[in-house]
Amino acid sequence: MRNGLPIAGSSPVLEALHLGFGYGEVELFQNLGFAVHKAEVRVILGPSGSGKTTLLHLLAGLLAIQSGDVQWQGQSIRGLSEEVLARRRLLFTGLIFQHHYLQAELTALENILVPGYLTNKVDPDWGLELVNRVGLLHRAHLLPKALSGGERQRVAVARALYNRPKLLLADEPTGSLDRRNAEKVLELMLSLSGDLSTAVIVATHDEHLVQGLPEIRLG
Repeated sequence: MRNGLPIAGSSPVLEALHLGFGYGEVELFQNLGFAVHKAEVRVILGPSGSGKTTLLHLLAGLLAIQSGDVQWQGQSIRGLSEEVLARRRLLFTGLIFQHHYLQAELTALENILVPGYLTNKVDPDWGLELVNRVGLLHRAHLLPKALSGGERQRVAVARALYNRPKLLLADEPTGSLDRRNAEKVLELMLSLSGDLSTAVIVATHDEHLVQGLPEIRLG
């Protein structure tokens, strides 16, 4: 597993600056600040309801910032129009969730290629390399319904990394998997992102799974 250390001398890929968020009178966190650099891995830990998913959504620009700021490579995302933010997100980030969200009518390989169609950068050879890297080349032609839960999540990992993002954000990416598959998916995710020098932030409740990785603790 990667040691989570940034590349020496690199500038931050992402910075959270005095970030605060709450729902009504319930304050999840305030004045939260950290930076993540190229090739660095950080883990968001905390009990249920502490704001792990909320924080990840703020970092991804999926939730409006209430206080503070989020910067992608030194540029604030606060106040950007949804259209501009969506375009930047597609090119800058890769997203993985607990549920794979694969397109049911597309094969494993076709699902991996989806980000390429959205950016007009379809590269079947890169898609095949990714599907091979996650160990599913022999199942690339199958629809999601023919894949196991662990296999579907491996496809989701490959899809998230298709555009070679600067930042990978994963929200409980192994939460629905058994221990063996969880460890395999996490290892694949960190290995692939490491090859691309992608910064990684993982939100999880499973402290044992990510033991030894630098953490951001909530709650």
